Amino acid sequence: MTVPGKSGATSQSRGVGTRYTVGADGWVAAATRIDSPNRDARPDALPPTLVVIHGISLPPGRFGGDGIVRLFTNTLDPAAHPYYAGLAGLRVSAHFLVRRDGALVQFVSCAERAWHAGASSWRGRTRCNDYSIGVELEGTDTVPYTARQYATLAALLRALAARYPLEAAVGHRDVAPGRKTDPGPAFDWDRLARLAGARRLRFRTDAPTRPAERPGKAGARSARSAV
Repeated sequence: MTVPGKSGATSQSRGVGTRYTVGADGWVAAATRIDSPNRDARPDALPPTLVVIHGISLPPGRFGGDGIVRLFTNTLDPAAHPYYAGLAGLRVSAHFLVRRDGALVQFVSCAERAWHAGASSWRGRTRCNDYSIGVELEGTDTVPYTARQYATLAALLRALAARYPLEAAVGHRDVAPGRKTDPGPAFDWDRLARLAGARRLRFRTDAPTRPAERPGKAGARSARSAV
């Protein structure tokens, strides 16, 4: 398996000067594609209307390794780092990962459901995985995200908004309040809104959300809460 890092990113997969296009099959041709087995069909073929932005680093606080890709492809070695032992057996994914250098990786077609939000709710509507696209930013709640990450994310949002009837882009903390904090205070929502220029999208509104649902039938997808 090829694990894209700083040296593996192509200029085409970075957001600086890039114009992404989402195909009818839900794949972005300019992204590096690594298929995750952790996906399934959206109920009733629902089109995505929400983007959920996450922050992730594996091991925590360390960037550029292959831990995230291995987690999303079920190849993470629990013995490779003490933190990984607690992730053994976890089955999670996201549609996209934006590396620190702006490289874009796609794991799941936007037409399918990735297992990223866990127990979640947005404006009273539960099970956000059903109708959302999950984008992971390599980072932490407290370390500033990079200019290239903002550029890639903004370009990606424009492409997604051109293909799907998106209504909002919010953080994981907004759909799972009290359980999640990412992408954290280090993420600049105003900067993203300026760069994205997608007027139809609302960015992290402060409208109240109901408490996240309790994990039920979608147990494997709700396991994202451990990450």
